[in-house]
Amino acid sequence: MEDIISLSYGNGGTKTDSLIKKYLLPNFGNNLLNVLGDGALLNTSNEIAFSTDSFVIYPMFFPGGDIGKLSVCGTVNDLLMCGSIPKYLSLSFIIEEGFLINDFEKIVKSVALTAKEAGVQIVTGDTKVVDKGHGHGIYINTSGIGERIKGINLGKHRINPGDKVIVTGNCGDHGISVLCAREKLFEENLKSDCNPLNNVIYEILKFGDNVKILRDPTRGGVATTLNEFTEDTEICIELDENKIPVDKSIGSACDLLGLDPLYSANEGKAIAIVSAEVCDNVIENLKKIDISKDAAVIGQVTSFMPGKVILNTPYGGRKILNKLSYDMLPRIC
Repeated sequence: MEDIISLSYGNGGTKTDSLIKKYLLPNFGNNLLNVLGDGALLNTSNEIAFSTDSFVIYPMFFPGGDIGKLSVCGTVNDLLMCGSIPKYLSLSFIIEEGFLINDFEKIVKSVALTAKEAGVQIVTGDTKVVDKGHGHGIYINTSGIGERIKGINLGKHRINPGDKVIVTGNCGDHGISVLCAREKLFEENLKSDCNPLNNVIYEILKFGDNVKILRDPTRGGVATTLNEFTEDTEICIELDENKIPVDKSIGSACDLLGLDPLYSANEGKAIAIVSAEVCDNVIENLKKIDISKDAAVIGQVTSFMPGKVILNTPYGGRKILNKLSYDMLPRIC
């Protein structure tokens, strides 16, 4: 087999077949995918959740992950935020002519490992190869299906004054670490938080009706996500700046670059708004899980300024946090 991907690998013929049989089926093979149809018949008995996402990150290999791991985490985490159990993924590649086979194999193995960790099966997919100079290496699309967990009802219409705002770990890790890797900034080993959140979300959902809404703060970060909760409502979210967890190295990088970790993307964190009466118990349980050991209550829901997100500073001041209004960093996912 050649060392690089050529256009003939996307023509549906013998080279496409060899790519599937040598790299894809050995890593993802199961009774649904092995049929190699244009789709898959899935056995579900509950209401389903569906999500799709495309991944164009640069660099494709970054500290803490790669485009393959990210493509699974991104879609799996979106399904989890719906209150569902992720079950199935589709996986489609757009590969630039000349892409190294060794890099393709690394990405495929990363997808397989992450899918196994997240408990999902790859059940259908597609591969296209584009002319050199038109694909920037490799792009991936994943779509996912999950089964809704019975008794879970999530939505911003359920948020009330008095509810608490929880973040499951340090803010801004992914966006800042990708920026620094891309531009070769700083010697510190900054690392993306890219991870599937199954165990974290299942722990939160044990509190049932006391969980009002879940969201993973990816592009636009925590501040933008919280604005999505408050816009067009009568609620306000007030944050306590002192309680927002930020990794020391990420914070230092933000200070030097003039960036705000509250607007930097995460790929392995969740925001949960929960009833005040269960808040402490949720935090106690989250801290027992390694990837959410830095979980914190960062604020509460009020009616102070309807439709707004407010940051209360250590000096007694208040600052309105709007949605991200500029492109802080393109191609981070």
